Amino acid sequence: MPIPFIDLQAQRRRLGEPLEAAILEVVRSGAYIMGPQIAQLEAALAEFGQAPHVLSCGSGTEALVLPLMAWEIGPGDAVFCPSFTFAATAEAMPLVGASPVFVDILPDTYNMDAEHLDAAIEAVKREGKLRPKAVIAVDLFGQPADYPAISEVCRKHGLKLIADSAQGFGCTLDERHPIFWADVATTSFFPAKPLGAYGDGGAVLCKDARLHDLLVSLRVHGQAVKSDLEGRTFEHDPKYLNMRVGMNSRMDTIQAAVLLQKLSIFSDEIAARNRVADRYAQGLSDVVTVPKVIEGGVSVWAQYTIECDDRDGLAAHLKAADIPTAVYYPIPIHKQGVYSGYPVGPGGLPVTQAKAERVISLPMHPYLEPDVQDQIIAAVRAFAGRNA
Repeated sequence: MPIPFIDLQAQRRRLGEPLEAAILEVVRSGAYIMGPQIAQLEAALAEFGQAPHVLSCGSGTEALVLPLMAWEIGPGDAVFCPSFTFAATAEAMPLVGASPVFVDILPDTYNMDAEHLDAAIEAVKREGKLRPKAVIAVDLFGQPADYPAISEVCRKHGLKLIADSAQGFGCTLDERHPIFWADVATTSFFPAKPLGAYGDGGAVLCKDARLHDLLVSLRVHGQAVKSDLEGRTFEHDPKYLNMRVGMNSRMDTIQAAVLLQKLSIFSDEIAARNRVADRYAQGLSDVVTVPKVIEGGVSVWAQYTIECDDRDGLAAHLKAADIPTAVYYPIPIHKQGVYSGYPVGPGGLPVTQAKAERVISLPMHPYLEPDVQDQIIAAVRAFAGRNA
């Protein structure tokens, strides 16, 4: 049997009949949009993610756009983010008319470099063309960014902080989730994510009740919410009273039902992912560069990413052995044509550029059997030995 890069079917088999019954319950109910499972999921995510408020939405991209809209970030505003990430992180800014400003990463964790962030903010202020408004830090490959350092920079400059946990929902730093430091944490429930649905979906975690109220409105076409109706009367259904320009970003009820089942085993799966990562590190640390997790951090290991001098050669070698790999990300965002006109921090992004040429990700999921993992480790070691 081919080795899967991510084995979603093993998880489905584990969840079994209760998962299928939960989906069928939604189908039979007819409450396909904003059914009761939506509120149940939001409450469960809030408890798991240590957040007072959670809003489910249509995708991880929309989860990033919604708080920018709520904060009225737009033309002339700068939002700082890494270039070494998926394009959705940077895409959120042009979607509201704002400008991304790209920041370099740390060479060991691949996450945002707080010192370069500070320098980039100072440079934008000196130039005077853009107004610094927010920072989006990414929990790349599943591990938390250096939020104590990044949040300190944000406080220094009076900027909002979004933790983009599309790959890292469930990660912790000193037993705290990213929302402890951030104004907002967002995630994606794309099926391949550590906590993935059976379609698209996302969520926004926040601490401010008024912000959550605005997000509820923006999620559904800017409809009136409770705070909008205080002190006024409206004789019709308030969903037809639109207070602001919003979007359609409702999560399907079936996705909420699936995620409720998956959340029940998520902590166990995180522990299993860490056992798989430890086994990789033990088997490969002497022949390739293996990932380093920030001190005090727990990763959810969305990917297991190593570095190799001959990345393309290793990929070809593993493909010949029927072992799948992936490269996240071969072209940094700031090097892609549509984003190449946006600013980068002082001195460019040398670490980002170097890592993009070396990284390669190996199969990673909670159900990777030791004997299969041993095959992968042996194949990597064979290539490394041949090229030593």
